[in-house]
Amino acid sequence: MEPLSFQEYICSLDPATLPRILRICSGVYFQGSVYEISGNECCLSTGDLLKVTAVTLQKVICEDVQTGQKTELPPTFKGLFQPSPATSPCPTPQGPSLQGSRQKGLTLHQALGQSSRQTQPLLCPSISPHALLLSPVYEAQATMHLRRDQVRIPSTLEVDVEDVTEESQDVHFAQPLLLSELLGMEEVLPAQAEILEGPHSAAIFESSWASRLQKGQRLQIHGCSHTWRVLASARSSARRFLLSSSYQGRFRRRPRQFAGVQELAAGLQPGQRLHVVVTQDCEGRGDDVPPLSVGDRLEAQQLLQNTGGTGLLCRRRSEEEDGDDEEGEELLLPLDLGGSFVEEVCDNKKYGLEELLERLTLPCDVRVAATDPTLERDVLGSFSSLRLEARISQPFLLSSFCEEPDEGFEIPPQWLDLSLVLTGEPVGTQSPSTHRSHVEELTEAFYYQLLAQLPGGSAPPPPRPPKPKAAGGKAQKHTGRKNQAQPRGSCPSALQHPASPQTHPTPSLPPKVKSLPIQQSIPNKYSPCPHRPAAPQLHNAPGDTDVKRSDDEHDYETIEGNIQKTIRKVQAILPF
Repeated sequence: MEPLSFQEYICSLDPATLPRILRICSGVYFQGSVYEISGNECCLSTGDLLKVTAVTLQKVICEDVQTGQKTELPPTFKGLFQPSPATSPCPTPQGPSLQGSRQKGLTLHQALGQSSRQTQPLLCPSISPHALLLSPVYEAQATMHLRRDQVRIPSTLEVDVEDVTEESQDVHFAQPLLLSELLGMEEVLPAQAEILEGPHSAAIFESSWASRLQKGQRLQIHGCSHTWRVLASARSSARRFLLSSSYQGRFRRRPRQFAGVQELAAGLQPGQRLHVVVTQDCEGRGDDVPPLSVGDRLEAQQLLQNTGGTGLLCRRRSEEEDGDDEEGEELLLPLDLGGSFVEEVCDNKKYGLEELLERLTLPCDVRVAATDPTLERDVLGSFSSLRLEARISQPFLLSSFCEEPDEGFEIPPQWLDLSLVLTGEPVGTQSPSTHRSHVEELTEAFYYQLLAQLPGGSAPPPPRPPKPKAAGGKAQKHTGRKNQAQPRGSCPSALQHPASPQTHPTPSLPPKVKSLPIQQSIPNKYSPCPHRPAAPQLHNAPGDTDVKRSDDEHDYETIEGNIQKTIRKVQAILPF
């Protein structure tokens, strides 16, 4: 057939013959045109095919032939139309039938059907005494190749089309899918697919396979993976990982470290007691809060409310006391008290990931005692401490690249969605290996997004209250008391070290704490030291002479021997 305008074709179309396949003709739109169709951009290029599946009348433009005035009529218009006398045919044997039509009138749909391609003037007294021309506007519902949704195109769209239904019976209109939609279509898997559009979100994995998920890449999607994951972070670096339940490495429990009483209280599980050792001297607060010394053994019991606020009830024990009795000095430590603590752990057993999660409550600290033998290089074995933060149940799709069918990887469609089309080509029956998905390193940005999605992870941690202003004066007072109480030697701590900044704003990941130094005493910031070196940036500053002389006039006792004894006690208690 000859090309027609889209308006002419739709007006002459018999709905009983649907669906029809149309081709966009060449000529006007050489490189294609972008139209706003139903709120979405739609590009119609020369040679594109449309499969029209339905046609609906939207409105009728009614034009007065004498005045030129136009009126829009809805499809539900109830008025009746009659042919204009000026255009009525000469009397014929069918004259009685035509005369009957004039007397009864035609509905809007009958008038449009009678006019077909030829626009004939009609009369409608309810609109105007003059002859009227009717121009219908239809909406065609169509399917386009490689477009997810059906498009709704107005018949007034200025394109020329031709009907190619007869010669296009074998044309298949491929419908794109989102990877997440395949989670509910397991009956079509395994399947081969081609990526039409890569992920819009930022990268979530540091893996090389994730960067290859781009337009044109062909995949084999084998099916859904039923493994769960564990979110883990390395305490000694800013690296984060997802561990698959298929991970075959072995773990050993590691003592948790707490920077301050607030973190210690956060690590206390309901109904349980937490045994820790003090690893940094902590100044007290008058008679109500005695100082804590390196090597003190504490049993954290519960949070209590008093007139001064909320405090952590602890019991300080000596080395000879049994951990099950109720003896020892009872302490109520305020939550804003500093210090540093490490958990007492006497468990040297090696655990698999699933067994470990059955025995311990997350978060917990572990180290890899035996790496995964299926991995060429298990990066987890290079860290002295890992924090297992949360167990995650997220659907994954086991996939592989068509050029590497034996090397599998697992994609989380809810986090890493993309658009693709199923090609219908066969897929091998053998499933690929999944060992490289045992450990996936996360990007920093996605790690924080994931934390916010976890239960209780969206709220920022409460700010740590500032230390009392009078802490400096009390430090000297308690230092004197502690020097009198030998052998609890509490001169400037040998185990103090600068606190590192928090790695992220959630309470589940406390600030990183370095391993305990054992070679030389480090000055306590609350107590001046007799041989304290001046900071380089203040060495030549005016006014520093008096400060230095004031420090040299004090004579504080340094008890290196007692510190070394305390270190040996800590090493004997903790299974490092």
